[in-house]
Amino acid sequence: MPVVSNAELNSRRHEILEGARKCFAEHGYEGATVRRLEEATGKSRGAIFHHFGDKENLFLALAREDAARMAEVVADNGLVEVMRDMLDHPERYDWLATRLEITKMLRTDPVFRAKWQAHQQVLDEAVLRRLEHNAKLGSMRDDVPIEVLHTYLETVLDGFITRLASGASTKDLEAVLSLVESSVRAPARTA
Repeated sequence: MPVVSNAELNSRRHEILEGARKCFAEHGYEGATVRRLEEATGKSRGAIFHHFGDKENLFLALAREDAARMAEVVADNGLVEVMRDMLDHPERYDWLATRLEITKMLRTDPVFRAKWQAHQQVLDEAVLRRLEHNAKLGSMRDDVPIEVLHTYLETVLDGFITRLASGASTKDLEAVLSLVESSVRAPARTA
């Protein structure tokens, strides 16, 4: 039996994730059947599930990958920049069209909810650290607790993703993001 290098395994894993991302974007979570995942990834079900165990873990791997990427953007530029990136590069986030299905699963499946929250924790922590950092610099409003600002921004993100996923117009979203950004900033000091 030939030995497969770590680089080759990582390459296969990446190919599976990219194909699965497209499949989930096109067909939704429920519609992304094993047969469709095989077609989209160019891999057999054995290869797919060797790397991810099952469809849910494959889906959660995408969530973890996106949360980590978003956390990097948050660390440097804040959560509003993540949303701007969604506007500028919708192809990176098209699989989030499954958001309505995710919401249902979060509400009805406690095991899935726990796994999803664990994968999204990296993003939550990055947002909180960014807010705390900006508060120390005096660039955040100080009349609202950081935890409330955190919840506010997460709520905006959820609505933003839902709006994008539903295919609604994005015409005014850049202006909305500027409004959100200014709403969490410290007011300008008057002389």
